[in-house]
Amino acid sequence: MDPRMSLVLVTGATGFIGAHVVDELLRRGIKVRGTTRSLAKAQQMLRDRPEFVDNLEFHVINDLAVPGVFDEEAQDVDAIIHVASPIVQDGKENEQAVLIPAIEGTKSALNAAKKHPTVKRVVLTSSIAAIFDPERMNDGSITFTSKDWGPITYEEAKGGNQYLTAYRGAKKFAELAAWDFMKKESPHFDLVTICPSVCFGPVVHPVSKPSELNLSSSIFWEVVSGADPLPNHGLAAFVDVRDVALAHVEALFRPEVGGQRFIINSSERFSSQLLADTLRKEFAWAREEVTRGNEGEPVPAEAELEGMTGARALGIHYRSLKSCILDTASQLRELFRKEKSA
Repeated sequence: MDPRMSLVLVTGATGFIGAHVVDELLRRGIKVRGTTRSLAKAQQMLRDRPEFVDNLEFHVINDLAVPGVFDEEAQDVDAIIHVASPIVQDGKENEQAVLIPAIEGTKSALNAAKKHPTVKRVVLTSSIAAIFDPERMNDGSITFTSKDWGPITYEEAKGGNQYLTAYRGAKKFAELAAWDFMKKESPHFDLVTICPSVCFGPVVHPVSKPSELNLSSSIFWEVVSGADPLPNHGLAAFVDVRDVALAHVEALFRPEVGGQRFIINSSERFSSQLLADTLRKEFAWAREEVTRGNEGEPVPAEAELEGMTGARALGIHYRSLKSCILDTASQLRELFRKEKSA
């Protein structure tokens, strides 16, 4: 793979991870063509980045399930980073609303790359949701690696009535479709898949109110804003979203990682209680505003997700949980200061 990149297509460019990927590319002097569901969000991202207005453009894509949806957008690009994923709706037509758009959107990105000989590599955002087995996550003696696949079936994902059920299915079967495509089509480009754990970190995509936050950021904000009781945080796995973005971009410039799958996960673990404890220790305002909860309660034991192989291969030194907490809490308080004063 030619390490030189001048134009990269980023799907889902106005989302939590996608916007960080865009910023990492722009910082390196690479032009970005982004796709988004929302013209308003695209315009806001351009207003927020006036110094990059000549290197950033957006195309609106309304339906990931439409075949060939990225064909025009992939013209003349050197690589595709496919971050876009359907919005998960609890128990509402999982197959039509979540599974099919996730799978078909991934196929469309790969088919678009196949039609354009300039594309050298596709980087796909998958997830640890495609890897772990929820029935075994409470076993601290287990380590999941990039060779593992979650046991969820298509029928289970189709019929599930919980957020995580649909999400796990969407990520697993979209990624499997990508690897199946590569095996059957043997295209001129190669594929790298990135499987982040639970992402926390500053918000750089357009968000005007807390209800617009992605799930992990909304949990973070609940703690910052004084939720009582502290919210259920779900998995204890943690990674800073800035490291996830870095992993995607580094995957473009390292020829040797082609054809590989990487978990991106810090060795540190997260809980709402740990977040509350850290905030109360580090910020004077938090001692008054953040719920004390069960102060000092340890993070529950959980299976490991092996993230060092990906870190070494992609040259990543994971940010600490403490630095993530400090950066994110300060930013969210500033972003939503009106809600705090209401």
